[in-house]
Amino acid sequence: MNILAPSRLEAIADDVLVERDIMVSMRDGIRLATDVYRPAKDGVLVATPLPAIMERTPYGKTQRSRSEIEVGMDRPMTREEVALYFVRAGYVVIYQDCRGRYGSEGEFSKYISEAADGYDTAEWLVAQDWSDGRFGTMGLSYAAHTQAALACLNPRGLSCMVMDSGGFSNAYQCGIRQGGAFELKQATWAYNNAKEAVDDQARAAIEAEDLRAWFKAMPWREGVSPVRAAPEYEAYLLDQWRSGTFDDSWRRVGLYMEGYYDTFPEIPVAMMSSWYDAYVKSTLDNYKGLSGNAKRPLSLIMGPWLHGNRNSTFAGDISFGAKAPLGGHMAPSWLEFRRNWFDHWLKGAPAIAAEPSVRYFLMGGGTGTRNAEGRLDHGGDWHEAAEWPLPGTDYRKLYLDQRGHLSESQPAADAPPFIYDFDPANPVPTIGGSLTSGQPVFEGGGFDQREADRFFGCSNLGLPLSARADVLSFETELLEEDLAVVGPITIDLHVASSALDTDFTAKLIDVYPPSKDYPAGYALNITDGIFRCRYRNSFESPEPLTPGETFQITIEPFATANLFRKGHRIRLDVSSSNFPKYDVNPNTYAPEGTGRVKEIARNTVFADAARPSALILPVVPVGALTPLRKTNQR
Repeated sequence: MNILAPSRLEAIADDVLVERDIMVSMRDGIRLATDVYRPAKDGVLVATPLPAIMERTPYGKTQRSRSEIEVGMDRPMTREEVALYFVRAGYVVIYQDCRGRYGSEGEFSKYISEAADGYDTAEWLVAQDWSDGRFGTMGLSYAAHTQAALACLNPRGLSCMVMDSGGFSNAYQCGIRQGGAFELKQATWAYNNAKEAVDDQARAAIEAEDLRAWFKAMPWREGVSPVRAAPEYEAYLLDQWRSGTFDDSWRRVGLYMEGYYDTFPEIPVAMMSSWYDAYVKSTLDNYKGLSGNAKRPLSLIMGPWLHGNRNSTFAGDISFGAKAPLGGHMAPSWLEFRRNWFDHWLKGAPAIAAEPSVRYFLMGGGTGTRNAEGRLDHGGDWHEAAEWPLPGTDYRKLYLDQRGHLSESQPAADAPPFIYDFDPANPVPTIGGSLTSGQPVFEGGGFDQREADRFFGCSNLGLPLSARADVLSFETELLEEDLAVVGPITIDLHVASSALDTDFTAKLIDVYPPSKDYPAGYALNITDGIFRCRYRNSFESPEPLTPGETFQITIEPFATANLFRKGHRIRLDVSSSNFPKYDVNPNTYAPEGTGRVKEIARNTVFADAARPSALILPVVPVGALTPLRKTNQR
């Protein structure tokens, strides 16, 4: 428990004062450290009640936020600098440390306290004499999760939201687990953030651990992990890892916004994510789940970036060009975008004219050459739509066939199956993808799917992943025209296994032809997914496999928007692991997160007429796409 000095009023400018470290009491008596920034005149607080903007964060209410960086800036703004901007625009700005983090009391248990704590903070906020009774929320990632959590409880005064790259629709299917597998970004996050919540001795103990070595020694257990010096972090991490069944623990407020769509506040909500972000599914599910109510205006933005890097021009080793940043396209800056939103919904300022409901970046269309920074010029441009998925989408089915092709032709009746051995001791290494919080073990983005020592777990340096015996690759013929794939992706597989449990993975790839800069071509990962077969009948009721029995599964990678150019190929890679993005299935049906014994599974993918396997792509006619129109930005 952290004990702070009494709150104090401090001038950070003649026209802005901050009262730091107000200890706001929660219903259980725990107090959360809160900073309140207010407008002043000649160093004296303005007495007029004003609308407020609140951000609740586990990353330190006084710390520099890495995401608060605009086009042309060398480094991110501090939260104080952001507060100055909004206070001078006529708002009270509130930053609060989440429970058990930085200045706040209590124990940190990731995600599960945010609904009640947010609600209690909102009750305190609207009762203050500086409040006009209305407030909006903002924040990236965890600070988007905190927004979604408090909104599910319908607090008084909540009037609008800007949820950036977060806000769990269902943490079991995006953010903590996917397809039944555990997202190991939770392990790297725990390691990196536990260091900030312990004393010097415990911090030194955590920092002395070799996290990359620990990733080779999974699963972890109590007292045998790189975060054992921070027991509360170890406890919640192991609980998430071992909670493989979708039971009521996953339906708790804060983890399961989709359970509250019917009663969610009828307020405007802006949602943003990006194609290489870890929260694509949450963002799109929330948009769809909250749509259809005129009293709840929604705005959806999907960029091409990594998590929170909204003004970047690249993700991993690929470049999207000068059109990619949000700044200069959605609004002159991210600050101004939010101010426009808050001014309209908290102050009644005129709306920006003719803003579309959906704005998305269609990746692809670049030159395919290597740019000055050494990245593939994949290119892209902004488009708009009235709804998501896009009207007029054609869901095109491409079958896997025995020659390793993807085509619309029905498979042969006697087509032989594909059989491979999946060894959990030698998993397929993760090379990019929709990832965040993975350092120092893994990173997200687009990369050539070729093994290199920069990627954790690679041993066949220089070889493409498709050279592995446990990776099945299926490609189209050379595309005869540009193909826009925009929307949800699904892969239906008929499979069997010799094991009591196993995984199947799928990865959608844009295959560039050989060129001067890339003589072997370039296999660019677009999106990927996984399915744990014990959940083939129900995520609520896992069942062991019957070895050799055929069954059908559906893998749902994150949605995407990519223009596959004429002369490229569309490729689907199927395997049984993608590590360290996901935990590795030991193939034994051991309880989740506990299996020490590993068995090799002989896995089968069928591709005959009676047991077809197929990739289903959302195809939109290129001529039907609507480029983003410029709006009247204030």
